[in-house]
Amino acid sequence: MAENRKPLLGFVGKLPSGTTLGNSGKTHCPLCMGLFKAPRLLPCLHTVCTTCLEQLEPFSVVDIRGGDSDTSSEGSLFQELKPRTLQPQIGILCPVCDAQVDLPMGGVKALTIDHLAMNDVMLESLRGEGQGLVCDLCSDREVEKRCQTCKANLCHFCCQAHRRQKKTTYHTMVDLKDLKGCSRIGKPILCPAHPAEELRLFCELCDRPVCRDCVVGEHREHPCDFTSNVIHKHGDSVRELLKGTQPHVQALEEALAQIKGTNSALQARVEAVANDVRSFSEGYIKAIEEHRDKLLQQLEDIRVQKENSLQLQKAQLEQLLEDMRTGVEFTEHLLTSGSDLEILITKGVVVERLTKLNKVEYSAHPGVTEKIAFSPKEKAGLCRGYEVYGAISTKESLQLAFEVGSECLSSADLYRAREKQTASFTLLCKDAAGENMGKGGDNIQVAVVPKDKKDSPVKTMVHDNKDGTYCVSYTPKDPGVYTVWVCVKERHVQKMLVNSLDLFRLLAVMLGLYFIIFPVVHVMLSTSLSTHKIPFFALGLNTEGLAIHRDREEKAPLTPRRVSLLHVLLQRRPEDCSLRVRRHHAR
Repeated sequence: MAENRKPLLGFVGKLPSGTTLGNSGKTHCPLCMGLFKAPRLLPCLHTVCTTCLEQLEPFSVVDIRGGDSDTSSEGSLFQELKPRTLQPQIGILCPVCDAQVDLPMGGVKALTIDHLAMNDVMLESLRGEGQGLVCDLCSDREVEKRCQTCKANLCHFCCQAHRRQKKTTYHTMVDLKDLKGCSRIGKPILCPAHPAEELRLFCELCDRPVCRDCVVGEHREHPCDFTSNVIHKHGDSVRELLKGTQPHVQALEEALAQIKGTNSALQARVEAVANDVRSFSEGYIKAIEEHRDKLLQQLEDIRVQKENSLQLQKAQLEQLLEDMRTGVEFTEHLLTSGSDLEILITKGVVVERLTKLNKVEYSAHPGVTEKIAFSPKEKAGLCRGYEVYGAISTKESLQLAFEVGSECLSSADLYRAREKQTASFTLLCKDAAGENMGKGGDNIQVAVVPKDKKDSPVKTMVHDNKDGTYCVSYTPKDPGVYTVWVCVKERHVQKMLVNSLDLFRLLAVMLGLYFIIFPVVHVMLSTSLSTHKIPFFALGLNTEGLAIHRDREEKAPLTPRRVSLLHVLLQRRPEDCSLRVRRHHAR
């Protein structure tokens, strides 16, 4: 009998411990909260009563209908594929997950019947002494017995009539109380096209269950076999999809746990930084209090921004986890508890849903971190006439940019740096967002060292323009190769040697050069006493990572982003030893 059929071995894996059941195995409608009545399976694998679905407010969208319809239904199994045409599509929203459900042409009643839910409802009713079950024949009286041969629930009157009929005289009748230990007491599933025939066969060509009349009629030339013979092949395909879906459940749970931990760390860090800000602001009374309030507001904005990002990612992952869990649990329950025919009937919906879920992309890591820092010694400008200190940064992508800009070189010092004459360039500091710092006061150290005389550095002067820019001047004494080292806030800008490529014409107008921190600027100056040789000067760096400086090893460079390279030509002529500039961008 179907109710005693054992599940296929190996079809279902166990979910991680602590996983709660979703829609599978439930007997109550999520809308009316009562026992399911004519339950329908939605494409998202949630089950709702037919009556409840009909009460939902539909909406209309324009869709291209055809053979690849997103909605699989029992009624659609017996419809031929039609050419794609542009026509209005009626849909509803799943009351459980708000997924859009495109209704088939037959409406709600054309959706797939959830036979598993119907079986669970019947079992639930049996545990309550049969309360709520009505006779399958007259539909008026409560059930007393069940015909094991017909798999029909009968009242007392219909049971007596059942015994008096010649064809059913010897059918086995069982009291409902004797069926409480059974795992399945479902009814035979009849063919929609031939209601008198039970679905026992499966058409491989049409990929749907059929009855005997279908085989000799519409499916006469099609390869058909009994459901018990084809269940393993089709069940294996569902199992493979399930194997691909199950790992996502654990990955999503771990991702949500990380988000929860990050959110807690974020809250703790926000509170810690807020305490630092409040403690620092006590010394300046009104001016510091006003500055403190601004810092706290900035911190709150960061918290809101980060928390909103985490909450959005959390909500997306929770919904995806619920969808994944629903798909896994329903499929496991189907493969464990469903009959051969039920698996084959529901296979289309399950395969489509699991395939769609397996294609969903998501990030298993929090989109933001809890990293927030407060710098109490950093100048913050004037507040009510008082100079105040303290700034907040996320330190997620803290950067400084260095620009050699033409706006600070109108005197052409950089274009024509002569031997034993002063030349200069401008350092422009920017934050992670690419905005100018707008204020000075940073500890800037610059060294210009000859390659062949490392113990004889060229004297440099750094002038703070008080607007985030610094003018660096130096006087090369002798022709040769020089290295320029720039240190900002006691951190070196990373070194990177750059080849001199003749990409642009000599004396090209330089519009500006950006360097991004953590970085060390390496400048090579070369000259020649020969009038026929043209050596080069190159300045550049990559965008992230740390170099090895002062006999200490630090993190290796990461993948570089877009950088700008400055090429300066230093040409030795008898009448005019000049330093000229070429510039190009590299990706």
